[in-house]
Amino acid sequence: MAERPPEIRRHRQTSHTARALAVLGGLILGIGVLAAIAFAVAGRGNGGSTSAATQGTTTGLPPKPVLRIVFPEGFTRAQMADRITAVNKIAEDKRNVTPKLSAREYMRLTKMTNPPAGFPQNVPHLEGFLFPATYDFTEDTTTKELVGDQLDAFDHAWSQINLSYAKSKNLTPYDVLIIASMVEKEVLVPKERPLVAAVIYNRLNLGMTLGIDATIRYGLNIPPTQAILQSQLDSDSPYNTGKFPGLTPTPIANPGLASIQAAAHPAKVDYLYFVRKADCKSHFFTASKQEFDNYPRTGLECG
Repeated sequence: MAERPPEIRRHRQTSHTARALAVLGGLILGIGVLAAIAFAVAGRGNGGSTSAATQGTTTGLPPKPVLRIVFPEGFTRAQMADRITAVNKIAEDKRNVTPKLSAREYMRLTKMTNPPAGFPQNVPHLEGFLFPATYDFTEDTTTKELVGDQLDAFDHAWSQINLSYAKSKNLTPYDVLIIASMVEKEVLVPKERPLVAAVIYNRLNLGMTLGIDATIRYGLNIPPTQAILQSQLDSDSPYNTGKFPGLTPTPIANPGLASIQAAAHPAKVDYLYFVRKADCKSHFFTASKQEFDNYPRTGLECG
């Protein structure tokens, strides 16, 4: 278990696109526009190895500015790397500070570092384990330290999860994390998290395809603003849950605690389908394919 985790301030992405799924229906979250996310703050930094206050008392030098980086729930490791680049630029332009954090090193480390104990050690990368939160750091904080802080925060969050129900359904911890990543990408209304998780559980139990477009976008690197082509829907990507039953090989994003909890404790409902409502946020859930097919799709092109 990690020590006190980084300060968590949940920031959901503010723009998204969606399309009604032919099989399942779902919600595709977009990538929020990068905001001013690096700035000087007073006090101790959670993300760095040395706090500004400690530096001032141990070296006799003025404390170095503490910067802040925000990783929203649902970000992929590639998006987190992009955010590091954005934060570095802001730090250099606005604070005259050159951080040691490196987007390229972040991608390298999150591909070669082993996941926490209790998970498969041969996973191709740390997607899913890079806990989304607000992390403080200084110009001396290394990329390795940041990744370590994210893994510590994940350990702290994961220690709160009861996996007994998932295990009763023959799901592994990694399976739960994969489901959590799908829930994270599908849900905007918090109360719907356990419902979406239930649809995934129910479809897995029946051997049905999940039909989640977000998995195809992840596997084929399709931007959220770009329509998915029929050729892509027909692709043999292992992330094509419209074609292949079962879960994806890896998580498709880094979920927050609420989505992980929902993935471990789905609602006790028989739903097999959900489709976006006209409000572009919530979903209509049903166990009936006829009701799903007949649900009005007008106005569902949500930006």
